[in-house]
Amino acid sequence: MSAAHTDAHDHHHDHRPSGIMRWLTTTNHKDIGTMYLIFSLTMFFVGGIMALAIRAELFQPGLQVVNPELFNSLTTMHALIMIFGAIMPGFVGFANWLIPMMIGAPDMALPRMNNWSFWILPFAFAMLLGSLFTVGGGPASGWTLYAPLSVQGGAGVDMTILSIHMMGISSVLGAINIVVTIMNMRAPGMDLMKMPLFVWTWLITAFLLIAAMPVLAGAVTMLLTDRHFGTAFFDPAGGGDPVLFQHIFWFFGHPEVYILILPAFGIVSQIVPTFSRKPLFGYDSMVFATAGIAFLSFIVWAHHMFTVGMPLAGELFFMYATMLIAVPTGVKVFNWVATMWRGSITFETPMLFALAVVFLFTIGGLSGLMLAIVPADFQYHDTYFVVAHFHYVLFAGSIMSMMGAAYYWLPKWTGRMYSERLGKTHFWLTTIFFNVTFFPQHFLGLAGMPRRIPDYALEFTEFNVISSIGAFGLGLAQLLFVYIIIQAVRGKNKKATAQVWEGADGLEWTVESPPPYHTFATPPTVK
Repeated sequence: MSAAHTDAHDHHHDHRPSGIMRWLTTTNHKDIGTMYLIFSLTMFFVGGIMALAIRAELFQPGLQVVNPELFNSLTTMHALIMIFGAIMPGFVGFANWLIPMMIGAPDMALPRMNNWSFWILPFAFAMLLGSLFTVGGGPASGWTLYAPLSVQGGAGVDMTILSIHMMGISSVLGAINIVVTIMNMRAPGMDLMKMPLFVWTWLITAFLLIAAMPVLAGAVTMLLTDRHFGTAFFDPAGGGDPVLFQHIFWFFGHPEVYILILPAFGIVSQIVPTFSRKPLFGYDSMVFATAGIAFLSFIVWAHHMFTVGMPLAGELFFMYATMLIAVPTGVKVFNWVATMWRGSITFETPMLFALAVVFLFTIGGLSGLMLAIVPADFQYHDTYFVVAHFHYVLFAGSIMSMMGAAYYWLPKWTGRMYSERLGKTHFWLTTIFFNVTFFPQHFLGLAGMPRRIPDYALEFTEFNVISSIGAFGLGLAQLLFVYIIIQAVRGKNKKATAQVWEGADGLEWTVESPPPYHTFATPPTVK
């Protein structure tokens, strides 16, 4: 080989794609994490606009903004987009960025698959949104896709089923990647019980994903064959049962709600010790509590179905099993409070979000405990009380934890500080408007207002007006969040110093992490 030839050969291997190809072909965990986070934020706004259309319709009784069919499609779509488009990809984005750095790995274990996991998602959601423009409109059965409603819909339901399959493939691939990375790529000395809690919660979440997502795939596949291939899984006329769909769906759906909250617990467990300047209280019990919650999540599914006419023994089992989940969850809340006890607490933006999560998620947990009580649930079921309950868990728990995480890790990722004043403003606007939006819905539900209905009786007007005003305030406040992120990413703010944030163990973390393409980004060349 001539010298010139060798130079050309080496140069070829140093070539990095730039522009759009960098993002399409990247196998770098930071790039992929960034894409997940941007995608998540985009879907958060898409789903949020749908929520505002729903709240605009409910601003007063009667039908004024959207027709009832579109209203039903919007409630369905809002949930599917927020769950599979905003929350799950957001947490996967944090996992991609943080897990390799936290366990001392050079990258994720399966970097090509990591790229594919992400790039499935834009196509899946293009298809889901496209279903709104089909002849029959989008899916109008609620995000739970209950038969027989979902057996009857038009082509929009088929597009929804295919998009759910694609999201599921993306989730399972991502989960396998996380498990393999954590099990095989920890730095020497990083044994399991030394891992940061964010890594632990994600390891457990990944197992939940691998176990639960195929069940959803099975449910929607059976739905598809009922719709087009003459099966009668959910049709009583052919010997099937619509309640069977509910059992299969919720056997996925209940672990899913823990998939949506466990990474949030991990985030809170990172932020609270930092700003309390103390190590996390009861690390081992936090790990076991997370595992306990994950185990119990598989044996409580029918608490979503107390009103289907189960035998009393079944209702009692699911009631007690559900109440049991309150124990490990309570352990977590206790440990967060104990971590802060006698700490030198400061209230930077990430800490404010973490505290709001602890406080508001607990409200959601307690309303969930109310829903677990069978005779009470007969009153609450399918009312706005349930809507209030799960938004306290999913918005105040999952979404606000991601906002806190963004403020917490942005200085480390970008090397720039965000504006603390604007961050706190965003926090207070979000927290206040969130409560204005969703707290009144508890009262509406207790008074008997049903979910997923575009019209309501006159006596529900005042609380709906308050709720709708809160929703528009909450939505507008998020524009400030986008502005804050853009300012930090564009390098408009002051440089982050080594003092951001002083860790609980006195070891300050610094912003000197490897550049986006480090030595492990490409396989070694074979000579």
